[in-house]
Amino acid sequence: MRTPVDDLPPAFAARPAATAGRNATILFLSALTIMAGATIAPALPAIEASFNGSPSAALLTRLILTVPALSIALCAPFAGVFADRYGRKPVAVASVLLYAVAGSSGLYADSLLTLLIGRALLGVAVAGIMTVATALVGDYFTGSARERFMGRQSAFVGVGGLFFLTGGGLLAELHWRAPFLVYMVALALVPALLAFIRDEQPRPASRNLKASGPAGPLITLPLMAILGSAVLNSVVFYLMPTQLPFHLQALGVRAPFMAGIAMGLMTLTSAITSFYYGAMRARLSVPAIFALGFALLGTGFFVVGFAEGFLTVLPGAVVVGIGLGLVMPNLATATMALADENNRGRLAGLLTASIFLGQFISPFASQPLATGGGYAVMFVGGGMALLLAALLALAVAAWQRRSASA
Repeated sequence: MRTPVDDLPPAFAARPAATAGRNATILFLSALTIMAGATIAPALPAIEASFNGSPSAALLTRLILTVPALSIALCAPFAGVFADRYGRKPVAVASVLLYAVAGSSGLYADSLLTLLIGRALLGVAVAGIMTVATALVGDYFTGSARERFMGRQSAFVGVGGLFFLTGGGLLAELHWRAPFLVYMVALALVPALLAFIRDEQPRPASRNLKASGPAGPLITLPLMAILGSAVLNSVVFYLMPTQLPFHLQALGVRAPFMAGIAMGLMTLTSAITSFYYGAMRARLSVPAIFALGFALLGTGFFVVGFAEGFLTVLPGAVVVGIGLGLVMPNLATATMALADENNRGRLAGLLTASIFLGQFISPFASQPLATGGGYAVMFVGGGMALLLAALLALAVAAWQRRSASA
């Protein structure tokens, strides 16, 4: 029976103990990405109330959560180029330092504009963090070991989300500024990055492009399909952190902590599911996992949309979490399967950009539906889009199966 060590590059398989600190650092680095927006989600109603005299306060408040996504979408491709050209370590350290400074800017920002500026800079930091974290997994793992680690990476992000979301909800009970304190925890990761991340990755050809022969096209049809799936998934999924607190208020649930519980339960379920992603991948193809994941996500959104109270929202959040736990590691696995040692950073950057482009688009797509038809219509509409994506993925999976048996 093969073990993760069997799938490591030979230079690293000989000293697995030396990789433990590095692997833990990658996992903690990945967990920072969930904090980009979700940590302050339970505080959104209080932030809106605090600045209710500002023009377009309702939309701008939601942009506080999602404007980092625009910065990430714009900067992640460049972060990927830098990571491929100059190494993972300098990009990671600079990004984590900026993350702590920009993320905590909400502690002293005195207007929605200054809040948005701080959040935009946070997005620049997350672009580097998420791109490097994905590329490092591609560097050090192959085959089934990569799929297992991708699942564990997503699981770790989910566990982090449980603590950061519920912690953000608790801190939001004190004051809307309090959740911004959480971003300072990133500073504790800098010593680990300096100690464990090395730039002598097992990618010898990355320093000599001729060693791998002529490079193929970076953008291919399979990659475009993956990136499109990432955008759609984020557009619909991000209804949960941006709109669920307001949906709960409309249902009579006023406490910010309750929104934190619902989203924390969702991320916990996602983490548990992601942990078993490697086992699922051993049985199902990438398109089949997309079909199953999108179907579960869509079903969960239907449940949330038709919910009549907090207790009926929770089952929907659980089903959404299960679907997310399949889709997110599947996106990363599928992208890295298309990459080689020379372009892992760039492909990781494109995936990161696609995920967060969808997050930025989300409030613009959802707010008109929420205003015109109500929150129930908005969540059900998102569920319908995901179920359509599931049908398309199922068709691709069936076509692949027929082609393989022909």
